[in-house]
Amino acid sequence: MEEKDLIKAAKKGNQRAFAILLQQNYTFVKHYLLKITLHPSLAEDITQETMIKSIEKIHQYNGKAKFSSWLLSIASNLYIDELRKQKRKTKWLQNQGVHQLLYENAPNNDEWVEVIEVLTKLSSDYRIPLILKHYYGYTYEEISSMIDIPEGTVKSRVHGALTQVRKELQ
Repeated sequence: MEEKDLIKAAKKGNQRAFAILLQQNYTFVKHYLLKITLHPSLAEDITQETMIKSIEKIHQYNGKAKFSSWLLSIASNLYIDELRKQKRKTKWLQNQGVHQLLYENAPNNDEWVEVIEVLTKLSSDYRIPLILKHYYGYTYEEISSMIDIPEGTVKSRVHGALTQVRKELQ
């Protein structure tokens, strides 16, 4: 059976045809992922995810590109998603270190711990003006020049941040 016949059969639900397609392309996809990830276990994991995704999305295969190219496209996207996850995880772990320092240097009371938790949920656009205003006591004008945004924006962000903090602490 030729590849195009296997694809037609797989699209109609023929599991044997699909199994043959995946077997024919598994090593090709895995070697590609080994080259781009440089990590054998990650390459293996993403290869398996690629095969699963192809089963789920076979109806979207339009035949314009070779089946193997379509699989590489899926594999590439899964790898990019993995890189994004790792970046978020790294950022989260770095933030956890900062949060730990805040906890260690905080006064010994439960309210401060709650406030820190709420502050971590605010975006930096809101957290920075709030802390500069209410923790360090800078004026709106000083904050405006420090972070180079209009004074009205500083007021708006401090107000928005306070509203969010109050809402979270209730």
